[in-house]
Amino acid sequence: MELIDHLRTRRSSLSLTLEEPGPTGDQLEGMLTIASRVPDHGKLSPWRFELWTPEARKAMHADIVALIDDEAEDAAKKRSGADKLLHAPCLIAVISQAQIHEKIPEWEQILSAGAACMNLLHAANAYGFEAQWLTAWYVYEKRAGSILQLGADERIAGLVHIGSSSAGKSERPRPTLESIFSTRKA
Repeated sequence: MELIDHLRTRRSSLSLTLEEPGPTGDQLEGMLTIASRVPDHGKLSPWRFELWTPEARKAMHADIVALIDDEAEDAAKKRSGADKLLHAPCLIAVISQAQIHEKIPEWEQILSAGAACMNLLHAANAYGFEAQWLTAWYVYEKRAGSILQLGADERIAGLVHIGSSSAGKSERPRPTLESIFSTRKA
């Protein structure tokens, strides 16, 4: 019943509220083991996990901020997005590495990476931590590919921020079941 309650009420904590302590090495290993237990047709492991240390994130942040055109209308929003790299004590990049396969469509491989992100959120919560799955403008920015050290066929599926938080979580509007569910009849 605890799992059902968790799934029914799950809510991310904002990355800005995440602070120490973050997970230990053993806890993180457990979380990533859980995160990898997702549907993966063909056993391709079309994703990988990368821990971005605080030092690595500071270096990436400086390079990403340098990409921002300070005269652009969205410069402040882009800076805010880049600044989120610096907040949480632990940040795991879930990197999609979908490949051409004769039987497994790329779309299924990408969905598997998304499932790994979601499992990582659940695993963080199960270990007593708070987490948030984010992306930002720079994960879609071609010029940032070398900063993020992505391979030619790799994309960021999610940046999962993990830490502790005492900040309250407010509920957001959710769709009614009637608006997202239907029954198809012959």
